[in-house]
Amino acid sequence: MSTVNGDETVPEPPAFPGRRWLMPSAVIHEFDPAAARPGRRPKRTARDWIVDFSCFLVAVFIGLVAADALGDNPRVSHTAAGIDQLLGALACAAVWLRRRWPVGLAVATIPLSVLSDTAGGACMIAVFTLAVHRPFRYVAWVGGLNIAVVPITYRLRPDADLPYVVTVVLAVLLIAGIVGWGLLVRAKRQLMLSLRDRARRAENEARLRAEQAQRLAREAIAREMHDVLAHRLTLLSVHAGALEFRPDAPQEEIARAAGVIRESAHEALQDLREIIGVLRAGDHDDSGRPQPTLAALDTLVAESREAGMKVTLDHRVTDPATVPASAGRTAYRIAQECLTNARKHAPGTEVTVTVTGGPGDGLAVTVRNPAPEGEVPPVPGSGQGLIGLTERATLAGGRLSHGAERDGGFRVEAWLPWG
Repeated sequence: MSTVNGDETVPEPPAFPGRRWLMPSAVIHEFDPAAARPGRRPKRTARDWIVDFSCFLVAVFIGLVAADALGDNPRVSHTAAGIDQLLGALACAAVWLRRRWPVGLAVATIPLSVLSDTAGGACMIAVFTLAVHRPFRYVAWVGGLNIAVVPITYRLRPDADLPYVVTVVLAVLLIAGIVGWGLLVRAKRQLMLSLRDRARRAENEARLRAEQAQRLAREAIAREMHDVLAHRLTLLSVHAGALEFRPDAPQEEIARAAGVIRESAHEALQDLREIIGVLRAGDHDDSGRPQPTLAALDTLVAESREAGMKVTLDHRVTDPATVPASAGRTAYRIAQECLTNARKHAPGTEVTVTVTGGPGDGLAVTVRNPAPEGEVPPVPGSGQGLIGLTERATLAGGRLSHGAERDGGFRVEAWLPWG
Protein backbone atom coordinates (compact mmCIF):
# COMPACT_ATOMS: atom_id res chain seq x y z
CA MET A 1 0.00 0.00 0.00
CA SER A 2 1.12 3.56 -0.66
CA THR A 3 0.08 6.74 1.09
CA VAL A 4 -1.16 9.84 -0.69
CA ASN A 5 -1.65 13.20 1.04
CA GLY A 6 -0.80 11.67 4.39
CA ASP A 7 -4.08 9.83 5.10
CA GLU A 8 -5.57 8.23 2.02
CA THR A 9 -4.08 4.86 1.11
CA VAL A 10 -4.17 3.45 -2.39
CA PRO A 11 -2.92 0.05 -3.56
CA GLU A 12 0.29 -0.10 -5.50
CA PRO A 13 0.05 -1.30 -9.11
CA PRO A 14 0.84 -4.99 -9.70
CA ALA A 15 4.49 -5.79 -10.35
CA PHE A 16 3.82 -7.64 -13.64
CA PRO A 17 0.41 -6.64 -15.03
CA GLY A 18 -0.72 -9.06 -17.75
CA ARG A 19 2.54 -11.09 -18.04
CA ARG A 20 2.91 -12.88 -14.75
CA TRP A 21 3.02 -16.27 -16.50
CA LEU A 22 6.37 -15.32 -18.08
CA MET A 23 8.08 -14.88 -14.70
CA PRO A 24 9.19 -17.48 -12.13
CA SER A 25 6.83 -17.75 -9.18
CA ALA A 26 9.72 -17.12 -6.77
CA VAL A 27 10.50 -13.78 -8.43
CA ILE A 28 6.84 -12.74 -8.46
CA HIS A 29 6.60 -13.62 -4.76
CA GLU A 30 9.61 -11.42 -3.99
CA PHE A 31 8.24 -8.53 -6.05
CA ASP A 32 4.64 -8.80 -4.86
CA PRO A 33 4.39 -10.66 -1.52
CA ALA A 34 0.78 -9.53 -1.08
CA ALA A 35 -0.27 -11.67 -4.05
CA ALA A 36 0.92 -14.90 -2.37
CA ARG A 37 -1.60 -17.16 -0.66
CA PRO A 38 -1.32 -16.97 3.15
CA GLY A 39 0.42 -20.01 4.62
CA ARG A 40 0.98 -21.63 1.22
CA ARG A 41 3.75 -21.71 -1.34
CA PRO A 42 3.56 -19.45 -4.39
CA LYS A 43 1.51 -21.02 -7.14
CA ARG A 44 3.47 -22.26 -10.15
CA THR A 45 3.25 -20.07 -13.22
CA ALA A 46 3.08 -21.40 -16.78
CA ARG A 47 6.81 -20.78 -17.08
CA ASP A 48 7.43 -22.87 -13.94
CA TRP A 49 5.49 -25.81 -15.37
CA ILE A 50 7.40 -25.63 -18.64
CA VAL A 51 10.77 -25.46 -16.86
CA ASP A 52 9.90 -28.25 -14.42
CA PHE A 53 8.70 -30.52 -17.21
CA SER A 54 11.85 -29.77 -19.21
CA CYS A 55 14.03 -30.60 -16.20
CA PHE A 56 12.15 -33.87 -15.76
CA LEU A 57 12.70 -34.76 -19.44
CA VAL A 58 16.41 -33.92 -19.18
CA ALA A 59 16.75 -36.13 -16.09
CA VAL A 60 14.93 -38.99 -17.84
CA PHE A 61 17.01 -38.61 -21.00
CA ILE A 62 20.31 -38.70 -19.06
CA GLY A 63 19.00 -41.67 -17.11
CA LEU A 64 18.15 -43.57 -20.30
CA VAL A 65 21.59 -42.85 -21.74
CA ALA A 66 23.20 -44.09 -18.50
CA ALA A 67 20.97 -47.19 -18.48
CA ASP A 68 22.04 -48.02 -22.03
CA ALA A 69 25.69 -47.64 -21.01
CA LEU A 70 25.10 -49.94 -18.01
CA GLY A 71 23.80 -52.62 -20.31
CA ASP A 72 27.02 -52.54 -22.30
CA ASN A 73 29.28 -52.49 -19.21
CA PRO A 74 30.52 -56.03 -18.49
CA ARG A 75 31.50 -55.04 -14.96
CA VAL A 76 27.88 -54.42 -13.91
CA SER A 77 25.56 -57.35 -13.24
CA HIS A 78 21.93 -57.44 -14.34
CA THR A 79 20.75 -57.21 -10.74
CA ALA A 80 22.92 -54.18 -10.04
CA ALA A 81 21.71 -52.59 -13.29
CA GLY A 82 18.08 -53.16 -12.28
CA ILE A 83 18.61 -51.58 -8.86
CA ASP A 84 20.46 -48.70 -10.51
CA GLN A 85 17.57 -48.03 -12.87
CA LEU A 86 15.00 -48.23 -10.06
CA LEU A 87 16.92 -45.65 -8.02
CA GLY A 88 17.26 -43.51 -11.15
CA ALA A 89 13.51 -43.62 -11.75
CA LEU A 90 12.84 -42.53 -8.17
CA ALA A 91 15.35 -39.68 -8.54
CA CYS A 92 13.71 -38.52 -11.78
CA ALA A 93 10.29 -38.52 -10.10
CA ALA A 94 11.74 -36.54 -7.19
CA VAL A 95 12.70 -33.74 -9.63
CA TRP A 96 9.10 -32.45 -9.31
CA LEU A 97 9.84 -31.69 -5.65
CA ARG A 98 12.83 -29.49 -6.39
CA ARG A 99 10.97 -26.20 -5.75
CA ARG A 100 9.41 -27.37 -2.49
CA TRP A 101 12.50 -28.90 -0.86
CA PRO A 102 15.62 -27.81 -2.77
CA VAL A 103 18.01 -28.47 0.14
CA GLY A 104 16.50 -31.83 1.08
CA LEU A 105 16.45 -33.04 -2.52
CA ALA A 106 20.06 -31.97 -3.11
CA VAL A 107 21.22 -33.76 0.06
CA ALA A 108 19.18 -36.88 -0.76
CA THR A 109 20.70 -37.16 -4.23
CA ILE A 110 24.26 -37.30 -2.87
CA PRO A 111 24.07 -41.00 -1.88
CA LEU A 112 22.03 -41.68 -5.03
CA SER A 113 24.90 -40.33 -7.14
CA VAL A 114 27.16 -42.94 -5.52
CA LEU A 115 24.75 -45.83 -5.93
CA SER A 116 23.11 -45.08 -9.30
CA ASP A 117 24.44 -43.90 -12.64
CA THR A 118 20.93 -43.33 -14.00
CA ALA A 119 20.25 -40.81 -11.20
CA GLY A 120 23.04 -38.54 -12.49
CA GLY A 121 20.70 -36.20 -14.38
CA ALA A 122 18.40 -35.76 -11.36
CA CYS A 123 21.44 -35.11 -9.14
CA MET A 124 22.70 -32.35 -11.45
CA ILE A 125 19.26 -30.68 -11.58
CA ALA A 126 19.00 -30.83 -7.78
CA VAL A 127 22.38 -29.10 -7.38
CA PHE A 128 21.40 -26.45 -9.94
CA THR A 129 18.08 -25.81 -8.19
CA LEU A 130 19.84 -25.44 -4.85
CA ALA A 131 22.27 -22.88 -6.31
CA VAL A 132 19.35 -20.86 -7.74
CA HIS A 133 17.02 -20.85 -4.74
CA ARG A 134 19.26 -20.93 -1.66
CA PRO A 135 22.17 -18.83 -0.30
CA PHE A 136 25.76 -19.72 -1.10
CA ARG A 137 26.45 -21.43 2.25
CA TYR A 138 24.06 -24.26 1.35
CA VAL A 139 25.52 -24.52 -2.13
CA ALA A 140 29.07 -24.65 -0.77
CA TRP A 141 28.31 -27.55 1.61
CA VAL A 142 26.24 -29.63 -0.80
CA GLY A 143 28.50 -28.91 -3.78
CA GLY A 144 31.54 -29.79 -1.72
CA LEU A 145 29.97 -33.11 -0.68
CA ASN A 146 29.09 -33.91 -4.30
CA ILE A 147 32.68 -33.26 -5.36
CA ALA A 148 34.00 -35.29 -2.41
CA VAL A 149 32.02 -38.40 -3.36
CA VAL A 150 33.07 -38.30 -7.02
CA PRO A 151 36.33 -40.28 -6.46
CA ILE A 152 34.39 -42.83 -4.40
CA THR A 153 31.72 -43.18 -7.07
CA TYR A 154 34.15 -43.92 -9.89
CA ARG A 155 36.28 -46.11 -7.66
CA LEU A 156 33.25 -48.32 -6.99
CA ARG A 157 31.95 -48.15 -10.57
CA PRO A 158 34.76 -47.18 -12.95
CA ASP A 159 33.94 -45.99 -16.45
CA ALA A 160 34.40 -48.55 -19.17
CA ASP A 161 35.90 -46.14 -21.74
CA LEU A 162 37.80 -43.39 -19.87
CA PRO A 163 40.66 -43.58 -17.36
CA TYR A 164 39.83 -43.06 -13.70
CA VAL A 165 41.60 -39.69 -13.33
CA VAL A 166 40.04 -38.25 -16.47
CA THR A 167 36.59 -39.35 -15.37
CA VAL A 168 36.98 -37.75 -11.93
CA VAL A 169 38.27 -34.46 -13.37
CA LEU A 170 35.42 -34.27 -15.89
CA ALA A 171 32.83 -34.99 -13.20
CA VAL A 172 34.27 -32.31 -10.89
CA LEU A 173 34.30 -29.77 -13.72
CA LEU A 174 30.68 -30.66 -14.57
CA ILE A 175 29.54 -30.13 -10.98
CA ALA A 176 31.45 -26.84 -10.75
CA GLY A 177 29.91 -25.67 -14.03
CA ILE A 178 26.38 -26.52 -12.86
CA VAL A 179 26.93 -24.71 -9.55
CA GLY A 180 28.35 -21.68 -11.37
CA TRP A 181 25.37 -21.60 -13.75
CA GLY A 182 22.93 -21.73 -10.84
CA LEU A 183 24.79 -18.98 -8.99
CA LEU A 184 24.68 -16.82 -12.13
CA VAL A 185 20.91 -17.24 -12.41
CA ARG A 186 20.50 -16.38 -8.72
CA ALA A 187 22.73 -13.30 -9.10
CA LYS A 188 20.63 -12.07 -12.03
CA ARG A 189 17.46 -12.49 -9.99
CA GLN A 190 18.98 -10.69 -7.03
CA LEU A 191 20.04 -7.86 -9.35
CA MET A 192 16.50 -7.64 -10.70
CA LEU A 193 15.11 -7.49 -7.17
CA SER A 194 17.58 -4.82 -6.11
CA LEU A 195 16.77 -2.70 -9.19
CA ARG A 196 13.07 -3.07 -8.48
CA ASP A 197 13.56 -2.02 -4.86
CA ARG A 198 15.66 0.92 -5.95
CA ALA A 199 12.97 1.99 -8.43
CA ARG A 200 10.28 1.73 -5.75
CA ARG A 201 12.38 3.77 -3.34
CA ALA A 202 12.92 6.39 -6.02
CA GLU A 203 9.17 6.54 -6.73
CA ASN A 204 8.38 6.85 -3.03
CA GLU A 205 10.98 9.58 -2.59
CA ALA A 206 9.64 11.48 -5.60
CA ARG A 207 6.10 11.20 -4.25
CA LEU A 208 7.22 12.37 -0.82
CA ARG A 209 9.07 15.31 -2.36
CA ALA A 210 5.96 16.29 -4.31
CA GLU A 211 3.79 16.00 -1.19
CA GLN A 212 6.29 18.03 0.80
CA ALA A 213 6.34 20.71 -1.91
CA GLN A 214 2.54 20.84 -1.84
CA ARG A 215 2.52 21.07 1.94
CA LEU A 216 5.09 23.86 1.95
CA ALA A 217 3.15 25.72 -0.74
CA ARG A 218 -0.03 25.40 1.29
CA GLU A 219 1.72 26.62 4.41
CA ALA A 220 3.09 29.64 2.52
CA ILE A 221 -0.37 30.42 1.17
CA ALA A 222 -1.84 30.03 4.66
CA ARG A 223 0.67 32.49 6.09
CA GLU A 224 -0.07 34.92 3.28
CA MET A 225 -3.81 34.63 3.90
CA HIS A 226 -3.19 35.19 7.59
CA ASP A 227 -1.45 38.46 6.80
CA VAL A 228 -4.28 39.60 4.54
CA LEU A 229 -6.96 38.70 7.09
CA ALA A 230 -5.04 40.42 9.86
CA HIS A 231 -4.77 43.56 7.73
CA ARG A 232 -8.46 43.64 6.85
CA LEU A 233 -9.68 42.83 10.34
CA THR A 234 -7.40 45.48 11.80
CA LEU A 235 -8.83 48.03 9.37
CA LEU A 236 -12.33 46.94 10.29
CA SER A 237 -11.54 47.23 13.99
CA VAL A 238 -10.12 50.75 13.59
CA HIS A 239 -13.18 52.08 11.81
CA ALA A 240 -15.55 50.33 14.20
CA GLY A 241 -13.65 51.85 17.12
CA ALA A 242 -13.91 55.29 15.55
CA LEU A 243 -17.66 54.92 15.29
CA GLU A 244 -17.83 53.77 18.90
CA PHE A 245 -15.85 56.68 20.29
CA ARG A 246 -17.37 59.33 18.00
CA PRO A 247 -21.08 58.67 17.84
CA ASP A 248 -21.63 62.39 17.13
CA ALA A 249 -19.52 62.36 13.93
CA PRO A 250 -21.04 63.83 10.76
CA GLN A 251 -23.42 61.60 8.84
CA GLU A 252 -21.14 61.47 5.79
CA GLU A 253 -18.18 60.30 7.88
CA ILE A 254 -20.29 57.65 9.57
CA ALA A 255 -21.55 56.41 6.20
CA ARG A 256 -18.04 56.30 4.80
CA ALA A 257 -16.76 54.34 7.83
CA ALA A 258 -19.67 51.94 7.60
CA GLY A 259 -18.88 51.38 3.92
CA VAL A 260 -15.27 50.63 4.73
CA ILE A 261 -16.35 48.18 7.44
CA ARG A 262 -18.75 46.43 5.06
CA GLU A 263 -16.18 46.19 2.28
CA SER A 264 -13.43 44.96 4.64
CA ALA A 265 -15.75 42.34 6.12
CA HIS A 266 -16.69 41.16 2.62
CA GLU A 267 -13.07 40.87 1.53
CA ALA A 268 -12.15 39.10 4.77
CA LEU A 269 -14.90 36.54 4.18
CA GLN A 270 -13.66 35.98 0.64
CA ASP A 271 -10.14 35.36 1.90
CA LEU A 272 -11.46 33.11 4.66
CA ARG A 273 -13.22 30.90 2.10
CA GLU A 274 -9.92 30.45 0.29
CA ILE A 275 -8.02 29.49 3.42
CA ILE A 276 -10.41 26.70 4.45
CA GLY A 277 -8.81 23.34 3.80
CA VAL A 278 -5.29 24.71 3.62
CA LEU A 279 -2.88 23.13 6.05
CA ARG A 280 -1.53 25.72 8.41
CA ALA A 281 2.11 25.82 9.46
CA GLY A 282 2.97 25.70 13.13
CA ASP A 283 4.70 29.09 13.06
CA HIS A 284 3.03 32.37 12.13
CA ASP A 285 4.61 35.27 10.34
CA ASP A 286 3.39 38.49 11.95
CA SER A 287 5.69 40.82 10.13
CA GLY A 288 2.74 42.67 8.60
CA ARG A 289 4.42 42.95 5.20
CA PRO A 290 2.21 44.36 2.40
CA GLN A 291 0.89 41.80 -0.07
CA PRO A 292 1.64 42.38 -3.76
CA THR A 293 -1.21 42.73 -6.26
CA LEU A 294 -1.47 42.91 -10.02
CA ALA A 295 -0.68 46.61 -9.89
CA ALA A 296 2.81 45.72 -8.63
CA LEU A 297 3.55 43.71 -11.78
CA ASP A 298 5.14 46.73 -13.50
CA THR A 299 7.50 47.16 -10.56
CA LEU A 300 8.41 43.46 -10.71
CA VAL A 301 9.23 43.69 -14.42
CA ALA A 302 11.26 46.86 -13.85
CA GLU A 303 13.27 45.15 -11.12
CA SER A 304 13.95 42.18 -13.42
CA ARG A 305 15.14 44.51 -16.16
CA GLU A 306 17.45 46.26 -13.73
CA ALA A 307 18.86 42.81 -12.88
CA GLY A 308 19.82 42.37 -16.53
CA MET A 309 16.89 40.36 -17.86
CA LYS A 310 15.10 41.01 -21.15
CA VAL A 311 11.42 41.16 -20.25
CA THR A 312 8.48 42.17 -22.44
CA LEU A 313 5.27 42.92 -20.55
CA ASP A 314 1.99 42.78 -22.50
CA HIS A 315 -0.48 44.17 -19.94
CA ARG A 316 -3.98 44.22 -21.42
CA VAL A 317 -5.92 44.76 -18.19
CA THR A 318 -7.05 48.39 -18.41
CA ASP A 319 -7.74 48.86 -14.71
CA PRO A 320 -5.58 46.55 -12.56
CA ALA A 321 -7.09 48.04 -9.41
CA THR A 322 -10.42 46.32 -10.17
CA VAL A 323 -8.85 42.86 -10.18
CA PRO A 324 -9.78 40.85 -7.06
CA ALA A 325 -7.00 40.90 -4.49
CA SER A 326 -6.51 37.10 -4.36
CA ALA A 327 -6.42 36.75 -8.18
CA GLY A 328 -4.01 39.68 -8.56
CA ARG A 329 -1.79 38.38 -5.78
CA THR A 330 -1.70 34.89 -7.33
CA ALA A 331 -0.96 36.31 -10.79
CA TYR A 332 1.90 38.35 -9.32
CA ARG A 333 3.37 35.26 -7.62
CA ILE A 334 3.11 33.25 -10.84
CA ALA A 335 4.93 35.90 -12.86
CA GLN A 336 7.52 36.28 -10.11
CA GLU A 337 8.30 32.54 -10.00
CA CYS A 338 8.40 32.26 -13.80
CA LEU A 339 10.83 35.16 -14.13
CA THR A 340 13.02 33.56 -11.46
CA ASN A 341 12.98 30.22 -13.31
CA ALA A 342 13.79 31.91 -16.63
CA ARG A 343 16.72 33.72 -15.03
CA LYS A 344 18.08 30.40 -13.74
CA HIS A 345 17.35 28.01 -16.59
CA ALA A 346 17.32 30.26 -19.68
CA PRO A 347 19.67 33.18 -19.00
CA GLY A 348 19.98 35.78 -21.73
CA THR A 349 16.64 34.97 -23.38
CA GLU A 350 13.77 37.40 -23.76
CA VAL A 351 10.87 36.55 -21.48
CA THR A 352 7.36 37.54 -22.54
CA VAL A 353 4.73 38.12 -19.83
CA THR A 354 1.15 38.47 -21.06
CA VAL A 355 -1.75 39.40 -18.77
CA THR A 356 -5.28 39.56 -20.18
CA GLY A 357 -8.84 39.25 -18.98
CA GLY A 358 -11.77 41.06 -17.50
CA PRO A 359 -14.74 40.62 -15.15
CA GLY A 360 -16.59 37.43 -15.97
CA ASP A 361 -13.85 36.13 -18.30
CA GLY A 362 -11.18 35.54 -15.71
CA LEU A 363 -7.57 36.63 -15.51
CA ALA A 364 -5.11 34.87 -17.85
CA VAL A 365 -1.35 34.95 -17.27
CA THR A 366 1.11 33.55 -19.83
CA VAL A 367 4.88 33.55 -19.39
CA ARG A 368 7.09 32.23 -22.18
CA ASN A 369 10.79 32.14 -22.92
CA PRO A 370 12.64 30.66 -25.93
CA ALA A 371 15.36 28.05 -25.69
CA PRO A 372 18.66 29.39 -24.33
CA GLU A 373 21.62 29.72 -26.65
CA GLY A 374 24.40 27.28 -25.86
CA GLU A 375 24.65 25.04 -22.82
CA VAL A 376 23.31 26.27 -19.50
CA PRO A 377 25.11 25.09 -16.34
CA PRO A 378 22.85 22.93 -14.18
CA VAL A 379 21.26 24.71 -11.25
CA PRO A 380 19.61 23.24 -8.14
CA GLY A 381 15.89 22.62 -8.40
CA SER A 382 13.57 19.84 -9.50
CA GLY A 383 10.32 21.59 -10.44
CA GLN A 384 9.08 22.08 -6.88
CA GLY A 385 8.38 25.77 -7.60
CA LEU A 386 6.02 24.80 -10.43
CA ILE A 387 4.28 22.36 -8.10
CA GLY A 388 3.76 25.21 -5.64
CA LEU A 389 2.38 27.46 -8.40
CA THR A 390 -0.07 24.76 -9.47
CA GLU A 391 -1.22 24.35 -5.88
CA ARG A 392 -1.56 28.11 -5.46
CA ALA A 393 -3.63 28.48 -8.64
CA THR A 394 -5.87 25.54 -7.67
CA LEU A 395 -6.55 26.96 -4.22
CA ALA A 396 -7.46 30.29 -5.85
CA GLY A 397 -10.10 28.49 -7.93
CA GLY A 398 -8.10 28.52 -11.17
CA ARG A 399 -5.76 26.26 -13.06
CA LEU A 400 -2.16 26.23 -14.28
CA SER A 401 -0.32 24.28 -16.95
CA HIS A 402 3.32 24.27 -17.96
CA GLY A 403 5.64 22.47 -20.32
CA ALA A 404 8.29 22.65 -23.00
CA GLU A 405 7.47 23.77 -26.55
CA ARG A 406 8.59 22.27 -29.83
CA ASP A 407 11.27 24.92 -30.37
CA GLY A 408 12.84 24.17 -27.00
CA GLY A 409 11.24 27.08 -25.17
CA PHE A 410 9.11 26.89 -22.05
CA ARG A 411 5.58 28.17 -21.43
CA VAL A 412 3.49 28.60 -18.29
CA GLU A 413 -0.21 29.39 -18.66
CA ALA A 414 -2.59 30.16 -15.79
CA TRP A 415 -6.23 31.14 -15.54
CA LEU A 416 -7.73 32.69 -12.42
CA PRO A 417 -11.38 33.50 -11.71
CA TRP A 418 -12.51 37.10 -11.91
CA GLY A 419 -16.22 37.29 -11.26
